[in-house]
Amino acid sequence: MKKPRPPSNQELRTRKDLLLAAGRLIKQGRKPTMDEVAAAALVSRATAYRCFRNVDALLAEVPIDEATGDPAAAFAANPAGDVETRIDEAEAAMHKIIYENEAQLRVMLAHSIGRDRANDRAPVRQNRRSPLIAAALAPAHHRFKDTEYAKLCAALALIFGPEAMIVFRDVLGLDGPAARAVKSWAVRALVRAALQETDDKPKGRRK
Repeated sequence: MKKPRPPSNQELRTRKDLLLAAGRLIKQGRKPTMDEVAAAALVSRATAYRCFRNVDALLAEVPIDEATGDPAAAFAANPAGDVETRIDEAEAAMHKIIYENEAQLRVMLAHSIGRDRANDRAPVRQNRRSPLIAAALAPAHHRFKDTEYAKLCAALALIFGPEAMIVFRDVLGLDGPAARAVKSWAVRALVRAALQETDDKPKGRRK
């Protein structure tokens, strides 16, 4: 199977524009069609369908996108705080959004799983977790080599997001508060271990 390529920034911006346009139309008190959303986002109908399989998949994601907001703004009042605390706060915010929008997220996951990544150039997901993780880790980013930072972000991404909720809810039978306690311990442990690992290594230029 051909390896899927990562979406470009332009493709992610187009997908975001469609979500924002759909949100504006929903606030008018009606369910928009895909053609209406595409027109409001100033993209073609074909482009809209490359990003979302159908209008229901698009509309299910709108409240999640709106609830996530601007990751950088979450830490604007505390730009230099302890990164363990920051990553825990970031996961707590994501956890709240996920459990308050569980039904919509299950729809979103179902649509994304059904996509053929090998032959589909459009982004399957918006990736809201990575910007939030990056914002939380910002005060300590300089302490990591690029490869170490990428590894930590990837590990944290497994805990952030709706996939963890599926595991806790469906596989382990844990409720929201119990899941949150485990995730709080896990994200703090990952950051603590990564910082300890980088502090134990000889200092040098990041690469």
